[in-house]
Amino acid sequence: VQLQASGGGLVQAGGSLRLSCAASGRTFSSYVLGWFRQRPGKEREFVAAIVWSGGSSYYADSVKGRFTISRDSAENTVYLQMNSLKPEDTAVYYCAATYTGGPWATYYSGTRWLYWGQGTLVTVSS
Repeated sequence: VQLQASGGGLVQAGGSLRLSCAASGRTFSSYVLGWFRQRPGKEREFVAAIVWSGGSSYYADSVKGRFTISRDSAENTVYLQMNSLKPEDTAVYYCAATYTGGPWATYYSGTRWLYWGQGTLVTVSS
C-alpha cells in the first residue's frame, strides 16, 4: 500500500485547506483510511478516519464540526477538508491506512495503523 499526501500550505486563521491522500497498491474495501497530525513539540494524534466501504466517519473532538473527511472511490483518494482553521491546527498531517475490525476506539492509536504516507505541513498563522 502506498499513500501520497498533498495539499498542505500556509493559511491564515479562519481559512480553509483541503488535504488529499492518493492510495494505491490494492483495493481498499476492507480498509479504514485516516489522518493523523503531529503538532510542534507534541505526540502524533488522531484527526479523522473513514471506513472505505460504507463511508462512516469519525473525528477527534478538537476538529469535529470544522474538518470533514471524505473519499472518492473512483480516484482511490481520501480528502480532509479543513475549515475555520486555528493556529493550533498547525502540524504535519499524515494519512494512514489499516484493516477494518475491532472496537473503533482502537483507531485513535497510531499503533493500530499499518501503512503511513509522508507528511504534509499545514501552517496556520494568527
